[in-house]
Amino acid sequence: IFFGLTSRSFRTSDRRDLIPFGSAYARCRVTVSGTGVDHMFMASASRSEGSRYTMDGAKIEQAEAAGHRPKVTVFSPDRLELIKGPPAGRRAHIDSFVAARWPGRAGLRSAFGRILAQRNALISRIAAGQADRSGLATWDSQFAEAAEALAGSREKAVAELGERWAAAADELGLEGPKSLTYRPGAATTSEEILKGLEEKLENDLRLGRSSWGPHHDEIRVELDGRQLRRFGSQGQQRLGLLALLFAERSALLETGGGAPLMLLDDVMSELDAHRRERLVERLLEGGQAVITAAEGELIPERGAILRVAIADLLEDSREVAG
Repeated sequence: IFFGLTSRSFRTSDRRDLIPFGSAYARCRVTVSGTGVDHMFMASASRSEGSRYTMDGAKIEQAEAAGHRPKVTVFSPDRLELIKGPPAGRRAHIDSFVAARWPGRAGLRSAFGRILAQRNALISRIAAGQADRSGLATWDSQFAEAAEALAGSREKAVAELGERWAAAADELGLEGPKSLTYRPGAATTSEEILKGLEEKLENDLRLGRSSWGPHHDEIRVELDGRQLRRFGSQGQQRLGLLALLFAERSALLETGGGAPLMLLDDVMSELDAHRRERLVERLLEGGQAVITAAEGELIPERGAILRVAIADLLEDSREVAG
């Protein structure tokens, strides 16, 4: 489902990994309805022809497609890296929420990334004696402007999610004082960023890259005043991740952005019955969710239940409960 809607995998960066052994390609079609106009999304990956992504039969870019499909959020055991891994994953996740919450800001991350790459390339050439420092002024100005916009969006997003995350974590049974905060890796106004770039220039030339800016931001998740990524148990980290996904869902619902489609892989296996019930109550607040489990009794008895064997949907296995 995630691949069909986004043309990406949440498990691997190489789409060819999605191709079954013995097959030449993988393809997934997903129909989105209920928004006034139905759309058919198709994503494919081929060993010989690369990847293809279409909407209603026509090629489309991911940024354009985002306006015609729901935001998709994923929980899987692999995604615990979002909580316990390095800051880059949390930055990317918050930027994804920014794009869903404020579509006009969807391009901020990629715009800053392009400018950062250009400045880094120039820094490297200057350090090697292949370019003059005078060329930095233009890129520094663009860097500062893009960094201010990106940092401002992240700060606004985390402020909107903080209390919602704490409330969702409480409901799911994550006990203790908790917080979700934005820790900028640099100043947040273009004037201060420009000044900082000048002060850090010699260090940048020594390193051969830009050492200061929003590419060093941190989104800190804390429980009992300590970082959940370092000191939380795996169970606490799972609840922290679930709470973050529900906080985003709540924010989008409350602000008219539409509930994201939630894909929850093996979410029930390590939750006790009470927490499973709390999770289901959260899901019933609105939107659509798809839950996978190896054991049928872990699936809530409210919704359509599909049994799958060897990657095939069993035609006689569909039942609707509740």
